[in-house]
Order: sequence, then structure tokens, then C-alpha cells
Amino acid sequence: MRYFALILLIFSGTVLLKGQVRIRLFASQSPGSVIFRVTAGSYSMTDANGNPLVVNTGEPVLISRFGERVAMKVRNREGYVYDTLKIEGLTGKDNFSLSINGSIPLLRVYSGDLHCYYDLDNILLINVCNVEEYIAGVVRTEGGDGRNSEYFKTQAVLARTYLFRYFEKHAMDNFNLCDDTHCQAFNGVNTSLAITSAVEATRGLVVLGADSALISPAFHSNCGGETALAEDVWLSGQPYLKKVKDPHCTSSGNATWQKRISLSDWIAYLKKSGYSGRSDNPGIFAFSQPSRVYDYRAGSFALPLKQIRNDYGLRSTFFSVIVEGDSVLLKGRGYGHGVGLCQEGAMAMALKGSDYRKIVDFYYNGVIISDIENARKPEKVLLSGINKSKAGSNQ
Repeated sequence: MRYFALILLIFSGTVLLKGQVRIRLFASQSPGSVIFRVTAGSYSMTDANGNPLVVNTGEPVLISRFGERVAMKVRNREGYVYDTLKIEGLTGKDNFSLSINGSIPLLRVYSGDLHCYYDLDNILLINVCNVEEYIAGVVRTEGGDGRNSEYFKTQAVLARTYLFRYFEKHAMDNFNLCDDTHCQAFNGVNTSLAITSAVEATRGLVVLGADSALISPAFHSNCGGETALAEDVWLSGQPYLKKVKDPHCTSSGNATWQKRISLSDWIAYLKKSGYSGRSDNPGIFAFSQPSRVYDYRAGSFALPLKQIRNDYGLRSTFFSVIVEGDSVLLKGRGYGHGVGLCQEGAMAMALKGSDYRKIVDFYYNGVIISDIENARKPEKVLLSGINKSKAGSNQ
């Protein structure tokens, strides 16, 4: 527990009580009503007079907006209205499920406490939970299940690094991080013993740069054989986020992709993007990218590959353009932004016998894995643009 005390000093002005973190749940869903149920342990809240109301296992609690406040109603009991509704565990081993509004309710299970309050026509749901339980949930969500233990350790160290580097990311909103890829994807409690063991084996460990600052632990699904420079993807680079030739991921599921576009549509798109050159020689639109570059080029015309990726919803910026008759074939490699750790490459390395320290060292230049006690907060943290993509996503 020593490193929790240190975090109180590193992140001045932020209270990390008993190793807890505040995570906004269903951040991208805008819930207007919620069903809360106890799945383990027991929970309580207070009534209008401040007296405790204990909620039994399986007993549904309806939480909804009431003007600019939050209303709570337990079946067969009186309802109450709150500025902030706090539902708190009583045993220390308490879990609850949440299902939110919608034609197909989304059900997830969480540990710790739940705080609810009104904000801009929505209910903000804040899960106050143990740091290491949160890390395990992130590993399960971001990395999947059934992986090698060394891969789980890798994801655990990166998830913990991200948490503490960006601990104050949403401090103005009264929580630390949200549960989608704007921060770290988190779908609730982890039930995998392998992940729990990996998190415990790396307890307190984070990744530091040469200046002893917590790194931005970017990762993605598949790099296609070469990772990308951070400065080619975001506003600035980092000395530890450099290109790495990666032979480990090239046989994985997300290593290659293709998209075919009619030649006329491709030319129209380029003209809309500023191309003013000839279009009577289709060969000028061919483009080869054996190694990652920043721009697509047709003659003297250049267009950022990340713009093309965004406009067409492509899996990556790592693609070549082949002209075939009246169409062009975008022949791509990889899945995700390409910066930092390649998840499918890391999985392959783990299966081949590499431990988590070797995996981290392979993808991040000049870093060390160390206890959080040895970390210092970066002097400047760029919150914009630094995100990750889990396996199967398209970021």
C-alpha cells in the first residue's frame, strides 16, 4: 500500500482515498434511467432524514432524473430525491449490476460504491472502486480473455501507468477517468483468475521514461509490421514512441485489410481535398508505402494519410494505393493508430516466451519498469489525441 500514499503527493489537490479511483460509467451512453441491483455483499443509502436504507441482494433500485436532481425508488418502498445519491458497500466485498435505458438494456457488474448526480439532462454514474480491481477490469476489457499471463502483465503495467499519468484528466468533472476509449475502456469487474494474478504480480509497477516521468502508454490492435511515430499521429512526439519494426504481428488476424473504391470516386475525393493536377493518367494516383510515411502523394499533391483514414473509416493509415482498371485498391496493413505497443504483436511475443518486461522494452524506446514510488508527474501532459484502441476497434 506504500505507493498509494505516494500518489497523494504526486497528484497534489486530488484525494485518492484508500487506493480508490473514481470512474465515470457509461460515459458515451447518456443514461437517463438506471436499474441498480446488489449482486454480492450489501449496500446502503440514506433517506430524507439521513437514516440508512439497506438494499438486499437482487432487489431492484430505479434511479432516474427528477428535474435537476436524482430520484431513487426501491420496489415497495418510498422514493427519495437527492442532489447526490451515494450507494455505498457495507462489507468491503460488494458488487452491483447496472442496466441503463434503451430498447436493449446494457448490463454490467461493478465493485465498490456508486455515486449519482444530475448533469446536463443526464445522470452521471461514478464508480468509486479499488485501484487494482479497476486495473484488472481494464485489462479484461482492453486485452480480452484467454491470453498468456505475460501479455496480461504487460497490459496491467500499461493500464496502471495510464491511470496515474492521467489521474486528474477529468478532475474538473469530479471524477478521474471515464470508461470508454477517451480514457481507458472499462466494462466492470474482472472474473478471470489469470488476469487477477497478473495484476497482483505487477502491483505498483508502472513504465517510466528516461526522465523518471510516467509515459503515455499508447497501444493499438496491430501495427502491420511497423509501429508509427507519435508525431505523425498526434500533435507532438515522445522520445519513447518511435518506429519499431515488428515481425511478431504480421500473421495475426488484423495484420492486413483491403478496400476498393471506384477510380472516379477516388479522383473526386482528391479534388475535393485540394488536388488540381491531371486526371487523364490514372497511374499518377498509385502510391506505395513499404514503410510508414505521413502523406499520400499523387505527383506534387500531398494529403495526410490520417485524413484519408478518417474520411473513409479505414483500419489504419498504413496502406498503398493500387490502380486496377476503373477502380483503386487500398491495400492496408494493421489496425489502429500504430503508436506504441502492438497488442497482437505483444500476444505473439508472450506466446513465444518473452516476459512482460521484454515486451514493454521492445515497443517503447529507453523506458524502465519501476515502482510508482520512483515516478514523478510529467511537467506537461497532453491530454488531447492520446488514446488507445483495443483489439477489434478502429481507432
